[in-house]
Amino acid sequence: MRNYTIARIWGIPIKISVSLLIFLPILAWVIGSGTQIDTYAGIVDGFAPHAVDVAVLRDGSTPWVIGAAAAVGLFVSVGIHELGHAWAARRYGIGTESITLWLLGGLAALESMPREWDREFWIAVAGPITSVLTAVACYLVVLALPASTPVTTFVFGWLVVTNVVLTVFNMLPAFPMDGGRVLRALLARNQPYEVATRSAARAGTAFAVLFAVVGVLYFAPMLILLSLFLYGAASSESRAVALQALLAGVTLEDVAALDSEPIDADTSVAEFTDRMVRDRRTVYPVTDGGSIVGIVTLDAVRRSDAADRESTPVRSIMVEDLPTLALDAAAFEAFAELSQHPSGLALVESDGRTVGVVSMDDFTHALQFRRDGVGVAPKEAF
Repeated sequence: MRNYTIARIWGIPIKISVSLLIFLPILAWVIGSGTQIDTYAGIVDGFAPHAVDVAVLRDGSTPWVIGAAAAVGLFVSVGIHELGHAWAARRYGIGTESITLWLLGGLAALESMPREWDREFWIAVAGPITSVLTAVACYLVVLALPASTPVTTFVFGWLVVTNVVLTVFNMLPAFPMDGGRVLRALLARNQPYEVATRSAARAGTAFAVLFAVVGVLYFAPMLILLSLFLYGAASSESRAVALQALLAGVTLEDVAALDSEPIDADTSVAEFTDRMVRDRRTVYPVTDGGSIVGIVTLDAVRRSDAADRESTPVRSIMVEDLPTLALDAAAFEAFAELSQHPSGLALVESDGRTVGVVSMDDFTHALQFRRDGVGVAPKEAF
């Protein structure tokens, strides 16, 4: 879903997802209706200096004002929680690309995840610590408010309770939630990072199944959505760490096709097809006037009209506007960047000159070699 940047803090864009914009009114309605106000008023009475008058809270449109204020306050709290992660990461020299508030909470997109256990530990716990501090701040506001402000007292009291609950929930060892990252960090003290990740991911998957079962039994759609997110995120990060381990020490030079003779953009698709069969290759750089202008692949040929291949030039089926990757880039970083591009193709440059092409197939072959215990040999530049 689309995200909108609403602010910048420490140079970090704070984004809000359309899913949250849709969900906020629903959350406000849930808070302002039903038994929420009665339940939380009783809890707030337990620590507020003055009893909260429920009749005032339920008067006229007041419940909807409370619901709106509490819903917004909740996601402001979530944003502060994510800023806690960003601040801790910043202390270790790790930047944060963005913070996104969405349906299930917040996501701080760090530029990289530290592999040192102590750094990951402190970055992970910084969020929950920030939530505890937010709860304390809201509690101090509750203590300072006079008895004549029951609505404000209730909202800040509700935020005290909610921040405490979110802190406890976040610290469950359900990877990749904060508690799961803490678990991985502690495991990584005495285990290889990849093994620690697999163990934490298994715990995350177990919690995902538990949340799904509870969500179905008690008809809790949010818990079901969270279980799906946890399962997908845990599996994805576990695979990413495994790939990173397989590609350790490998550069793009070891993976990319650097010996492909380029094909002229005016070559017919039929002639290009014959060359592919002859060379037993499926990806070629395309040149126009000596400059590489794109990449043409077997898939592009398959999508073309077979009857027109004699008269159709390669330029009409080539992929343009491709990303450029450095020849000496780490293979895993190049893989991560390439996977973001719809075509799965990129040009490879060295000293300002295009020296080859790389595709997701190249990485598939490289990973297969690494899994089989075979080194990936560098290729010749064309």
